[in-house]
Amino acid sequence: MAIPSSAGNPPQTQIAPATTVGTVRLNVTDLDRSRRFYEQMLGMTAVERDDGTLELGVAASGPPLLVISANGGQPTLDRRATGLFHFAVLVPSRRELAAAIARLVAGRWPLTGASDHLVSEALYLDDPDGNGIEIYRDRERFEWQRDAVGNPQMATLPMDIDGVMGELNEAPFELERDRLLPDGTRMGHVHLQVSELVEIERFYGEALGFDVTARNYPGALFMSAGGYHHHLGLNTWNSRGSGPPSPGTVGLQWYEVRLPDDGALQEAAGRLDAAGVSLSAGVPGTPSGSLLAHDPSGNGVVLST
Repeated sequence: MAIPSSAGNPPQTQIAPATTVGTVRLNVTDLDRSRRFYEQMLGMTAVERDDGTLELGVAASGPPLLVISANGGQPTLDRRATGLFHFAVLVPSRRELAAAIARLVAGRWPLTGASDHLVSEALYLDDPDGNGIEIYRDRERFEWQRDAVGNPQMATLPMDIDGVMGELNEAPFELERDRLLPDGTRMGHVHLQVSELVEIERFYGEALGFDVTARNYPGALFMSAGGYHHHLGLNTWNSRGSGPPSPGTVGLQWYEVRLPDDGALQEAAGRLDAAGVSLSAGVPGTPSGSLLAHDPSGNGVVLST
């Protein structure tokens, strides 16, 4: 799919500033194994749906962070294909980030990284199928360093683990009390593997209306709505020139771009339609009233309110 170029000029209408990332839907190989992981290691609460899928999120609070379904023995995760690099769960405080570390330590689950990104502090790990996960906390916006045009500056530095864990000195971690994600936890962003960046930027920027916030990582692009540091990470680090995985493969089915109201949804859908992007309504497994599109790398994008 080729998105018509606007010759470098920014679109006249950007995506609504209050846009956020919502639910992420994944294929997994073993639903029970994944349920145990997400409940015990991440503190999510599971709700069984009539269609055999599981909703995972904050206990009795709001829409799910994840929906997972078993792929019936289809292929395992293809790390070279386009799809999910990681989904990123945003916790409401540094103390809750420390509790997330303590929960993982108690369960002896390994981390793949721990970084200070200037705007945030983040943990990285994989679920039992290799789906990437970030758990992070944001610094206050007034603390963000900004470049010459006002975009937040981001970097990848070692996390101050001792400083983070020091948050538990005044409110010590107790596994039974801290076993669940706290209220206020939400999906902060998604980071996608894509095949290239030019058409991807046209899709998410010129057509859908996200703003570019960072280009300083080779082979990657970061975009957001409303001045956030990023709602979308897009990289070619493992997947340059690759196509999407086979249907049913472990990994991403779709992720949700949640707009603040029906008017904002229709504006975004209108820009995609004008760019020649196919939109489907009433797709089984997507939220009621939503529209499903696919970016130029084949990643499913659900627009909803």
